[in-house]
Amino acid sequence: MGISKKDYHRRAANLKAKIAELEPKVRLDPLKKHPELHDELAKLKKDLAQG
Repeated sequence: MGISKKDYHRRAANLKAKIAELEPKVRLDPLKKHPELHDELAKLKKDLAQG
């Protein structure tokens, strides 16, 4: 059984909020001194793209 439309949209909104929270931190770290931030952002973007 799949997830409902409401749950799908809620999940997508949560992912977008996390991405919006992480992007400024990642931009301030161009030398990747904190690679976990970059990895988490990439993972979130991948999850959002998959649907």
